[in-house]
Amino acid sequence: MDLGADDIFHPPVKRSITIAGHQTSITLEPLFWELLRVASEKQGLPINALVAQIDVQRVNAEEPPGLATAIRLWLTHDLLGNSAQAD
Repeated sequence: MDLGADDIFHPPVKRSITIAGHQTSITLEPLFWELLRVASEKQGLPINALVAQIDVQRVNAEEPPGLATAIRLWLTHDLLGNSAQAD
């Protein structure tokens, strides 16, 4: 990862993402943006496509969390080696 020690505690950053043709903004800490970039490369998907797949899983959950929370949870799950293919 390209993040230095100071970047780990950097405040959240808001970015625009297009999901299913709709523009939305997501606020994540730089560490999670970097993890999302790495995960999308690992899966051979653009970040928007991976986020869209995570969003589908999120809305199908019994109690759907917010999108930013769902991304953080999915990335943590992936890091723990429990990669639930985002489909």
